[in-house]
Amino acid sequence: MMRAAFRVRLIALALLAPLGLAACGGPPRDLSLTSVNPADIVGTVRVFVASTREMGAEPQYFTGERGRHLSFAKIDISVPKAHKSGELELPGSYGKTNPAEHFAVTSVERIDLSPIVARVRREIAARPAKEREVLVFVHGYNTSFADAAYRFAQIVHDSDFKGVPVLFTWPSRGQLLAYPYDRESAFYSRDFLEMNLRAIAKDLGPSRIDILAHSMGTQLTLETLRQASIRGDGNFGGKLRDVMLAAPDVDLDVFKTVMREIKTPVTVFVSADDKALEFSRRFAGDKKRLGAISASDKDTVAELAKSGVDIIDLSEVSTSDSLNHGKFAASPKVVQMIGKRLQADRGIAMRGPQFGDRLGDIAGGVVGTVGGTLELVVTAPAAIIQQ
Repeated sequence: MMRAAFRVRLIALALLAPLGLAACGGPPRDLSLTSVNPADIVGTVRVFVASTREMGAEPQYFTGERGRHLSFAKIDISVPKAHKSGELELPGSYGKTNPAEHFAVTSVERIDLSPIVARVRREIAARPAKEREVLVFVHGYNTSFADAAYRFAQIVHDSDFKGVPVLFTWPSRGQLLAYPYDRESAFYSRDFLEMNLRAIAKDLGPSRIDILAHSMGTQLTLETLRQASIRGDGNFGGKLRDVMLAAPDVDLDVFKTVMREIKTPVTVFVSADDKALEFSRRFAGDKKRLGAISASDKDTVAELAKSGVDIIDLSEVSTSDSLNHGKFAASPKVVQMIGKRLQADRGIAMRGPQFGDRLGDIAGGVVGTVGGTLELVVTAPAAIIQQ
């Protein structure tokens, strides 16, 4: 009996190890404060936080356990002068933070509901009209609160996002073998994410809301949007614009059924060489994951396009992520493309001067040649043929 249990645990470890080593995870970190010399940094990113995690002691602030209600915070993270776009420079497990070389936390403040609503409203109102937008980031599996905050700060800086960043962080334990717990915690957070999105749309005054979700966070996002649509307001009073899913750890068949309810266009970043999703597929009954499709899956791409899904194939993009699961943040050109997507009125699928630089110049390796014209490797032909 013990040998059987050990074998099950060993098999689970073999299946989940690549997921844990992907961009979602890493060595445990906290949010210890660091004094920063302005000469050592290129800027500071302010992130507002809504969390379904249970509150913990400093410098952890939020644990991997489930909280009974939403909690809120504000974090300021400096970007080092040595930063390279697409990289998340952090010290080793026992290293000391050097603000000139590493992302560093300069301020953390837990805030009650009424004060944070007022502060975010002021942040939005202080921006020019075209920048009064909120970007909500929903992280993936095996991600601590600190890991999610650092990664989001890097994305915001590298994409040159000008609006207000809001991190929605759910109770991931940040542990390799906690995949089932994390998955249930993601589902546990559906109502809270919907509540948060409705509050942003109604109470904070943004011109629009964009969502960027990664890996298992895409399951949470899709379930939330599905139930919001069933309730009759899936676009949150007309405020929801971009929904971007990066390396979605979602069953392809399930995604198709969810898209029957969601009326908002969705952009999906995929990569056929995503090793983490390959192992996830084996763990999930050998069913293909949405994030692992590619341009060669022409029938699937065409079918998804009819539901308003644009597929961006990153299979040819190379990054420092050995498992190819975090390309959306680890590739300088791709994260810049996301920034341009957030700034553009007509979206990633648009080509030509109205979008600015050609996608080939922005994200080399994401461009293919079809019929002699440059276009995105995938998305429905009608969406990518220049008008």
